[in-house]
Amino acid sequence: MTFATVRDRYSQEEIDRFYATGIWRRETLFEMLEIQVAQRPEKIFITDDTRSLTFSELRDTALRLAAGMYRQGIRAGDRVCVQVPNWVEFAQIAVALSRLGAILVPIMPIYRMDEVSYIASNSGARMVFTCATFKNFDYVEMYRKVRVESPDLEQIVVLRGAVDKDTTPYDSLFADVDLNDVAGEIGPGVGSDDHFMIVYSSGTTSRPKGCLHTVNTMAGGARQLAKVFAYSDRDVQFGPSPITHTTGLVTSVLLPLIHGAGSHLMESWEPHAGLDHVRRWGCTAAVSATTFLQMLMDAYDPEEHDASSLRLWVAAGSPIPGAFVERASELLPGCRVLSLYGRSENLTTTTCTVDDDPHRAATSDGRPLPGSSVKIVDELGEEVPRGQVGDIAYRGPSHMLEYIGRPEETAELFTPDGYSRSGDLGVMDEDGYVRVTGRLKDIVIRGGMNISVRQVEDLLAAHPAVDGVAVVGMPDPRLGERVCCYLVPHPGNESVTLEELKDYLLGQGLAIQKVPERLEVVEELPMTATGKIQKHLLRADIVAKIENSGPA
Repeated sequence: MTFATVRDRYSQEEIDRFYATGIWRRETLFEMLEIQVAQRPEKIFITDDTRSLTFSELRDTALRLAAGMYRQGIRAGDRVCVQVPNWVEFAQIAVALSRLGAILVPIMPIYRMDEVSYIASNSGARMVFTCATFKNFDYVEMYRKVRVESPDLEQIVVLRGAVDKDTTPYDSLFADVDLNDVAGEIGPGVGSDDHFMIVYSSGTTSRPKGCLHTVNTMAGGARQLAKVFAYSDRDVQFGPSPITHTTGLVTSVLLPLIHGAGSHLMESWEPHAGLDHVRRWGCTAAVSATTFLQMLMDAYDPEEHDASSLRLWVAAGSPIPGAFVERASELLPGCRVLSLYGRSENLTTTTCTVDDDPHRAATSDGRPLPGSSVKIVDELGEEVPRGQVGDIAYRGPSHMLEYIGRPEETAELFTPDGYSRSGDLGVMDEDGYVRVTGRLKDIVIRGGMNISVRQVEDLLAAHPAVDGVAVVGMPDPRLGERVCCYLVPHPGNESVTLEELKDYLLGQGLAIQKVPERLEVVEELPMTATGKIQKHLLRADIVAKIENSGPA
């Protein structure tokens, strides 16, 4: 399988500029770790619920693992899937693969046979690291079936569990090798512009797409984030997000590793336990889907919990309602809540910073990072006037090289002047701040009127009876579409009515045409593993209900 190179994606002028500004550097992930070992070898870098590794322990074990994988036939350019929970072993595997020059293919633990089989086959993976069982699911049995459909997959390596004759125990791969002469056996490795990782987008519609990144396209984003977050070696990252997805990998591994900070991984998210972990490890910063922070705030009791170490929580993955930011600031007065908008294709598109006026997080999703550029474009790729809705398009040092095996879809991303279209709707104000308003398909067209569902959702999120909300279009024979609201009520408010919500929205000044005309009260909203609401499932649900029972 042939992959695109850095020079296929970037011009020489861009490459030179990224290096000149320090966004891109020559160090691989392993070499970044070597720098930290030289400065703070005995500092604990990463912890999970039961284990920890210092910088030097991570370096030494990763070298032994790299040698062990080499002896099993893994070479530079080979793809290796990793589907594990938030365990410290993930960092060992990622660093070892970097040293070998093999390509990391992370898979979120929530994925099952359909997604996993597709990813293994699409990437051409030769080896997989996984757990025996987790949350009562048998991963080894699944991978036995995957191996039948994926002829390239040769070896199943099992962490923290019993193995059978057709699997390999993780600990057995740690080779007995002279750490000062590993290069003599496994070679020099590859560079920071070579292929590093294929991360699969958590799309809400079709098959996930494999986004091919280098160390620089990943680490460059982490370096930029450190500046706008005022990040330092004094920070301790809190990691409830899946470490096998872009958000968790960049913020729980790359960001703290590059800057000599600490990182605490949470194996399974539960808000009360999360607050205990924050206190125990003195966590100072977190980047997660908005839902994580919302659940933490719902569980927070100042008489019981101490979250005073938190100085920064960045909500990503889905837009933050303004009322939500204000509530977080009241509950956690020492913690800045920032909004961030990104995607697997280019990591961070826009973000608020610690130097921004706090109200920016309540009214926007931030501005582009230094060295990056964002435009709001129309269907032809032309920039629209400030204040007008369009497709959010990115250009900068963190963009992937390609969707592997999908050259046409890769090409379709770009505008004539080289900006990558996101398929997300947004508005940019005169100061360059962007507000995400929804997906291109995440609008309701009612009688020819385009209704941005984000406006309606933001208003409803501030209602005391609402814990979660998603607005979608429902088919209507006369108007084309009407507005439908799916709502998770706050405990004790299960009897909330459509009329009550209508009166509230009209009282907030919302146009009558935008007010929901149907209410579906649900216990929870369907989410992807990264906290994005799967609106295509809600649209399908309301279509089925209307077909079965007619409009409400």
